[in-house]
Amino acid sequence: MTDHYFSAEPTAASQPRTVTFELDGRSWSLAGDAGVFSGDRLDQGTAVLLRETPMPRDGGTLLDLGCGYGAVACVLAVRAPLSTVWAVDVNERALGLARHNAAGTGVADRVRVVVPDEVPEDLSFDEIWSNPPIRVGKAALHDLLQRWLPRLSPEGAAWLVVGKHLGADSLQRWLVEQGWDCRRHASRKGFRVLRASPGDRGR
Repeated sequence: MTDHYFSAEPTAASQPRTVTFELDGRSWSLAGDAGVFSGDRLDQGTAVLLRETPMPRDGGTLLDLGCGYGAVACVLAVRAPLSTVWAVDVNERALGLARHNAAGTGVADRVRVVVPDEVPEDLSFDEIWSNPPIRVGKAALHDLLQRWLPRLSPEGAAWLVVGKHLGADSLQRWLVEQGWDCRRHASRKGFRVLRASPGDRGR
């Protein structure tokens, strides 16, 4: 069976790596590994998401959906020091790395690293940030978004980065068809950053 970064238990042998990148005027060094999405570098889509999206709302509750080794969660926790960040993934190796990286970044007290079913059912989010797993297939991707986007607060927003060649524009159309106010916020290096909000759904 082919091993995927969205597998709960990756079968790929562990190959610890160090992921380094520059962002917000500081140097970041995080632990990565095989069997985890882009476990050896900050992938271009995530880099576009972090560089093109406005600073997160501080003092709120944020969600890093499909957190991988925790790059987005750690950056959000540093950018918004009064916020709580939930980092969600199904990949147990990724979750272990995300916990390690949150501790190493000094934000472990505000980053909750969990599997999806461990998120309290009554919890809503001011912002959702995600480089969603497009390769799980359209049906699974739609199910994922239909599970989490309704957890946005009425004034909340989801920031999604999707490759243009991987269906960013069709995903935007689908979100609009589902009743979301979804607009293209930025387009860079072949990626779209989409902003989805409840709009009339939240009223």
